[in-house]
Amino acid sequence: MIEERERDAAVKAGHRRMWALGDYAAVAEQVIPQLGATLVRAARVGPGDRVLDVAAGTGNAALPAARAGAEVVAGDLTPELLAIGRARAERDGLTVTWQEADAEALPYADGEFDRVLSCVGVMFAPRHRVAADELLRVCRPGGTIGLVNWTPQGFVGQLFAAMRPYAPPPPPGAQPPPLWGDEEHVRDLFGDRVSALTLGRDAVVVNRFATAAEFRDFFAAHYGPTVAVYRANADDPERTAALDRALLDLADRHLVDGVMRWEYLLVTARRA
Repeated sequence: MIEERERDAAVKAGHRRMWALGDYAAVAEQVIPQLGATLVRAARVGPGDRVLDVAAGTGNAALPAARAGAEVVAGDLTPELLAIGRARAERDGLTVTWQEADAEALPYADGEFDRVLSCVGVMFAPRHRVAADELLRVCRPGGTIGLVNWTPQGFVGQLFAAMRPYAPPPPPGAQPPPLWGDEEHVRDLFGDRVSALTLGRDAVVVNRFATAAEFRDFFAAHYGPTVAVYRANADDPERTAALDRALLDLADRHLVDGVMRWEYLLVTARRA
């Protein structure tokens, strides 16, 4: 049991370090700025709602939820991201409570929130069932769970597949993040504990990159998981060159006239 706790703590520490790499705020603000607002509208967040944004990052969903008049708590493992989100909220005159929180062990009471949201966040918690259990636990009966998750078949799912051969092996028991973008996987995770489960695929239109090389360079500098994979191969020029080619090939296949479409699964459900 002690060894298991130590391994879990090491995994969480690694996640904190990874997401603190680069500049995730630039990704959120320059590449997918409307994704959180899309989730907030789908979850019908409104004035007076008590909202939790799980794995909130710099506030993808928390900030638009606050703009909608909700009482918002934003939780994330990575203090560096919370600090950026806090500064953005203050800049925009929004009230959000920012707290360090593990999606697999949320520090909140049962049924504390009317809306529990996560915008491409909780999908990165390594143990999907544990994270799903926590989403349900902190949502009140009759409350709404709303998620945006990258799909396995979409661009970001394929990005993780392209990086996988160059990344360190995942910890024991960890599941691939894009599985959260598979409808059957989500149904299995929630089961009969939710009603009115709605699953819909859509895509965010990304027009930030004129060329495949521009995409690769931006993500290699700004997106924590990509930064980490490049660092893991920094001493091997051949593997680094192969990683370069893999990301260029991927972006070439998805970039059409300066536009990409990144598929996601939009999930809404009512806690039974």
